[in-house]
Amino acid sequence: MITPQSTRSGPELASPDGDRTTQLGSLLTANVFRRKLRYFIDQLARILIGAGGIGVIVAILMIFIYLMYEVLPLFKGAEVFQLNEYQLLQARDSGLLHLAVEEQSTIAMRLGDDGQAVFFNVADGQTVSSIQVEIPERTRITHFALNTEDSGLFALGLSDGRAVVARYQYETAYAQDGSRIITPEIEYPYGEQALPLFPGIGVHKVAIRSRGDTVLLAAVDTAGNTLLVRISQPRNLMSAFNPGGAQPSFQIEEIPLGERVLNVDQLFIDGDQRWLYFVTNTGRISLLDLRPALAGQQSRIEEEFLLVEPGRNPTDIAFLLGGISLLVADDSGKVSQWMLGTVDGRVLLQNVRSFESDGFPIIALAPEQRRKNFIAMDSSGQIGIYNTTAHREVFFDRLVEGRPTAMAIAPRGDTLVTESDNGNITVWDVHNEHPEVSWSALWGKVRYENYSEPEYIWQSSAASNDFEPKYSLMPLAFGTLKAAFYAMLLAMPLAICGAIFTGYFMVPVMRRKVKPLIELMAALPTVVLGFLAGLWLAPFVENNLLGIFSLMVMMPLGILLASFAWVQLPQHIRHRVPDGWEAMLLVPVVIIVTYVCFAFSTTIETLLFDGSIRTWITVDLGITYDQRNALIVGLAMGFAVIPTIFSIAEDAIFTVPKHLTYGSLALGATPWQTLYRVILPTASPGIFSASMIGFGRAVGETMIVLMATGNTPIMDINIFEGMRTLAANIAVEVPESEVDSTHYRILFLAALVLFLFTFIFNTMAEIIRQRLRDKYSTI
Repeated sequence: MITPQSTRSGPELASPDGDRTTQLGSLLTANVFRRKLRYFIDQLARILIGAGGIGVIVAILMIFIYLMYEVLPLFKGAEVFQLNEYQLLQARDSGLLHLAVEEQSTIAMRLGDDGQAVFFNVADGQTVSSIQVEIPERTRITHFALNTEDSGLFALGLSDGRAVVARYQYETAYAQDGSRIITPEIEYPYGEQALPLFPGIGVHKVAIRSRGDTVLLAAVDTAGNTLLVRISQPRNLMSAFNPGGAQPSFQIEEIPLGERVLNVDQLFIDGDQRWLYFVTNTGRISLLDLRPALAGQQSRIEEEFLLVEPGRNPTDIAFLLGGISLLVADDSGKVSQWMLGTVDGRVLLQNVRSFESDGFPIIALAPEQRRKNFIAMDSSGQIGIYNTTAHREVFFDRLVEGRPTAMAIAPRGDTLVTESDNGNITVWDVHNEHPEVSWSALWGKVRYENYSEPEYIWQSSAASNDFEPKYSLMPLAFGTLKAAFYAMLLAMPLAICGAIFTGYFMVPVMRRKVKPLIELMAALPTVVLGFLAGLWLAPFVENNLLGIFSLMVMMPLGILLASFAWVQLPQHIRHRVPDGWEAMLLVPVVIIVTYVCFAFSTTIETLLFDGSIRTWITVDLGITYDQRNALIVGLAMGFAVIPTIFSIAEDAIFTVPKHLTYGSLALGATPWQTLYRVILPTASPGIFSASMIGFGRAVGETMIVLMATGNTPIMDINIFEGMRTLAANIAVEVPESEVDSTHYRILFLAALVLFLFTFIFNTMAEIIRQRLRDKYSTI
């Protein structure tokens, strides 16, 4: 039977070849779409990865730029701008004894040789008030002496042999509109009556110095006789026993010094009220120890020597802030700084540093009241601003026209007032933010006040206002490297040897358990490690010091002996332990050796070290022991660094191509020969990278070092002494520093140094890694 062909059309009647063509076209379209999608994803990933890498570089650059932005102002010099110039009529009528500016730079004071104190506005020279100092009639002022600018206490020697002690000060009040009202005044804290010093003989020179509740007044008459007056005032007399604000009582005691000194040109008492300095017009200085005189004994001059070079004459002498250092200017334009020191049992002044100018005679010195700065003005009108600690000249230029006579600097160091011989008063605005900083002060040894020799010291603050900041970064950099060194000393051998055994010898089943466990150590917060190290580990190590040392020696020996004994066992016993599981046999060895070391340490300590090895180290060896020291940091920070080094080094060893290992073994090499001839050279770039990354981790560590050390910035390689690192110093002091202050910016400089540390070491590591990779890539 013949079936007629269907005459229907449409997809149902499509031929098999047409279906295949349609399916092939669909597959081709899908493949093209997938290829385009993969290409798009590949390009997008490339762009994102590139953008991420560039973003990381930009972020690092931005950090570097910001640090530089905060640090660069430290090395900027001072700037001085003229604000105003005017005539002060009183400057023509009398000679000048003293010129001063109050703290707000609003009012200045000029004390003339007639005893008239003129207070005038700094801005325009308008007289605020004029006060006459109470001096006896028919007497004249022969000498003026100032205690300190900050106190305002001064003494006037008179021609009749008496002296007046007074103080200039400023009372501040506020009006209803909030404006500040400053009222200057002259007061007499020890009575308005002049003190009789040399009856019938004029006072030639006078000096005054206060310390606490005691004021010392020294004087020399025209005949060379010397006298010391001690004025003491009971503590808290004004508040407790002086109702109504009456004049407090005080005691005046005259102490003859028993010395006759001629040709005295200047007279000074140091800040500690211990030494009296007599200076002649040729620069010869005599030191008189006041302690015997104050104790009722005979005093004597201890030393005499020249403050200036032979043939030169001193032109002005002043104490630096604190009354410790003496600044001596001479007619050659040089200013030298002198400090007391002891040489061969003799107390003498030592010239610690000098500042040179253009050779014109220095006519005036003006020490600042809150920093170790001073301003020097020469006869040509040139003014220089210097910092003694940094041994730095921050400004030098000719500012004053005509013949300058005197100058004064405001307590904040921001306003300078100069006077010329024609009565001109010039006011200058001074911008001098960071004079304490120089490369020598940051990285070199500096002779600080009250120190016998130059040293590296970091001490950024103190309770005293006359404190000399010490900003040496050397102790911090040394402490950073010391902490990293002891941490790496523990971490590198353990981490690298552990990585070698885990990556090459250990059975895979055991490796899958050990490696994640060690890497999990990296997740421990460093603040917890530091807390445990400071509160538990440090006392434990101190009480078991011999056990710790015994453990460091006996543990490697114990493991070697256990390994040797294992090798000596018959093969049928050793083969019962599968290859790669030998490490489990060392666990009981570690436990037993640890127990034995600590169990017998007390007995050994009693027999050999009289019961305390720490006392023996301190007393017999002379090595100081601090409970929180570098040993504690090495143990704690080494524990924190081990996972980082282990993980990277183990991956480098494990990923060495297996055909290299098999080829070496097939050629007859032993597993150990294969290890150090093939595996380690091939993996050396990764092992080196692991070590440098671990070192960078140790350098930047903060919390462990902060909590596990004494945090003292000292330079001592002693493992039993603490240290302070750059990171720990930043963490400690940034919250307490004043924004934009010198201290604040130096902390940013410390951060920049830490940043450069890591950058330099990482760069060196990358260069060495690439060379190792190029060298061993052909193995």
